Amino acid sequence: MNATAQQRARRQQQVEELCAATMRALTGRSDLHYRGRRLHSTSGALPMHAPHLRVDAAEDAFPDCRAAADGMAMRLLHSDPSLHRSLCPGDPVERLVFELLEQLRVETLVPPDLPGVEQNLLRRFEHWSHGFYSAGLTEGQLGMLLYTVAQMCWSRLTARRVLEETEDYIEGMRASLVGVLGTALASIRRHRHDQRAFAAHALAIARAVGEIVRAERGDRADADGAADEQDESDPVKQRFALLLDFDEGEGDGVAAAHSGESKAFAETEQGYRVFTTRHDRELFAADLVRKALLDDYRALLDRRIGEQGVNVARLARMLGAVLARPQRDGWRFGEEEGHIDGRRLAQLISSPAERRLFRREQYLPAADCLVSFLIDCSGSMKRHVEPVAMLVDIMVRALEMVGAHAEVLGFTTGAWNGGRAQRDWLGAGRPRHPGRLNEVCHLIFKSAERNWRRARRELTALLKPDLYREGIDGEAVDWACERMLARGEARRILIVVSDGCPADSATGLANDPFYLDNHLKAVLARREQQGAVEIVGLGVGLDLSPFYRRCLATDMSRGLDNALFAEIVSLIHGGRRR
Repeated sequence: MNATAQQRARRQQQVEELCAATMRALTGRSDLHYRGRRLHSTSGALPMHAPHLRVDAAEDAFPDCRAAADGMAMRLLHSDPSLHRSLCPGDPVERLVFELLEQLRVETLVPPDLPGVEQNLLRRFEHWSHGFYSAGLTEGQLGMLLYTVAQMCWSRLTARRVLEETEDYIEGMRASLVGVLGTALASIRRHRHDQRAFAAHALAIARAVGEIVRAERGDRADADGAADEQDESDPVKQRFALLLDFDEGEGDGVAAAHSGESKAFAETEQGYRVFTTRHDRELFAADLVRKALLDDYRALLDRRIGEQGVNVARLARMLGAVLARPQRDGWRFGEEEGHIDGRRLAQLISSPAERRLFRREQYLPAADCLVSFLIDCSGSMKRHVEPVAMLVDIMVRALEMVGAHAEVLGFTTGAWNGGRAQRDWLGAGRPRHPGRLNEVCHLIFKSAERNWRRARRELTALLKPDLYREGIDGEAVDWACERMLARGEARRILIVVSDGCPADSATGLANDPFYLDNHLKAVLARREQQGAVEIVGLGVGLDLSPFYRRCLATDMSRGLDNALFAEIVSLIHGGRRR
């Protein structure tokens, strides 16, 4: 991941968080958030297929992203998704028109007390129209047809003129469509408050457009002998952004973790299964490394941290600002107001003018907080181990400087490709859908009870390369959360540091490739609903948003700097439940 790609990823995450906050405020739905570049609620992904709402948070101007968020909010407020799905036509072109019309309908229902939202939506449609026309997509017959229909319907619904720049350009097509669309077009504004009644007219317009497209393609096929698969409809469909595979990659930006649906997970009655826990272990990582080697690792880590130039004291102040909360810390005496201090009443007799006879409760900022770092110790993390160890070491020091407790945990497996757990499964006759088939190994690099000074040598066990095998993330997150819940801190934050999806070859082959992915999603959803532990993801060269509601993609290959730590502090601060 190069620096430019990382900047785009960070901008994307910031813009998506702002847009999600906008939608939560407008709709009153606290569960709205972005994940994997798509809008989600607790019920799953929310499809938004209207072409002019398709924006790239990493590239497009913020006003366009904000306007798209406003449009999505109006759709959530004023459109019944079940009714819309039941009426949506199957033909791609008809569906495209129907989706556009439904979105334009809800955009006319902006309350009068939100004029800014209305202006945002107006400018967004005009900007999209300019872009569609400037890209040359209206030069073909189909592009001109779809663009003209969009302009006519928008003009009718909003009672505004079509885009002045293209008004003369589309006049011929517009005149030819009046007779075909006239009746339905005349009724859409009158029924815009009734989704079902409006849909009848929208479907009529969509079907009329579909008939024109099919007739035009038929004529071309007769003339050419066969329809050209790469016809002009391809760029138009892309511009309208409908029927695209939303799980596709997004170009040359930061790679996003790839995930999918697991049939084995869904079909199994109890969801996630573990074939055997007999070989699972929980170990202190330092016990697996020779003491002399730990000393060498500590010297190396100290030298590399010194080369980074990170201001730890400044980082501690930033953490204190977001983690510390006022807490009662005794009394302040000798005050001129407050509670009467009985011990000073004698002064009132000896010095009648004395007013400092009171005491007041004293509140001082304190970080009653536990921050746990859960490190993915899978094989692919070996190449990132040094910067990750430096980052964790610096963060633990800074956290303890502000009075917060810190814990460093890790997760790996006891063997490659299943080990003893898989051999037990083979001996049992290979039952179907066995669940997890490896030896889980949970590692403790630093417990919350030990301070950094005492644990600084043990922390460097992170640098031991043969600890890194495969990763079963869901169980590790559950284990880390349970450890945190056993303590009494008021706030608990779990930071999962990973460079990829859960991976265990034996489990994937015996179930399906997304079995562990789906378990991780289920664990995160359950923990998020419980709310006792805030969980955030720190992606090492990867966007973890398909799994973690709040995450940060980083590039540690170029070293650590103060800006990276500032973003991590923002991640911690923003992870607080609303």
